[in-house]
Amino acid sequence: MQPAVTSAPKITMLAHSRMTESAVSQEDNGGHPQVELTTGCGKVTPMPKGPKLRAKPLDPPFHVVLVEPEIPPNTGAVARTCAATQSPLHLVGPLGFQTDEQAVRRAGLDYWHLVDLHRHESFEAFERAHPDRRLHLFSSNAARSYLDADFRPGDALVFGKESVGLDPAVLAGQDRVWGIPTLGAVRSLNLSNAVGIVLYEALRKLGALDETFADEGSEI
Repeated sequence: MQPAVTSAPKITMLAHSRMTESAVSQEDNGGHPQVELTTGCGKVTPMPKGPKLRAKPLDPPFHVVLVEPEIPPNTGAVARTCAATQSPLHLVGPLGFQTDEQAVRRAGLDYWHLVDLHRHESFEAFERAHPDRRLHLFSSNAARSYLDADFRPGDALVFGKESVGLDPAVLAGQDRVWGIPTLGAVRSLNLSNAVGIVLYEALRKLGALDETFADEGSEI
């Protein structure tokens, strides 16, 4: 039987429909042109255009796996992080929203077409589609810190839904279960924040951020 997995079409999303770009009106202190963004509520802070700090993509990249995410803006923000790091994004199981919902589009802004997006009917389907991929699972109940994780290129970083995290059945028998320590008495961190913290630490640990350069030709 073939794995129950589909590769979702690349989704090209524009910025939130109430947000429009005006003509370039001024330059910042570094001499780079700025674009003013306006919304239905009025003008917001100008966004400078110019060189962007980049690093070479990790090869093979990390894979980010969200199991049954529930809150659209979180998934949109994670998608933007995946676009920034060229990390494939896997959405697993039933979602608490449609991927074309306005809140998802708005959080991902116009970066959805840069995301390598995949859908899986269940976590078991994801595992069948990636039988040899090393998994790192993240839980607020873990006993070991993500800082101790033995990341390797191509590993999958697996996160659960916002309300209850990963199902105990998914965690059972896994030997790489990690948590993010908190200094205050909170139950857990925001999902999109957790993904960003773990993904960039994994990239840092493997040296993927050591050599950076200015992308002079960036139009973003």
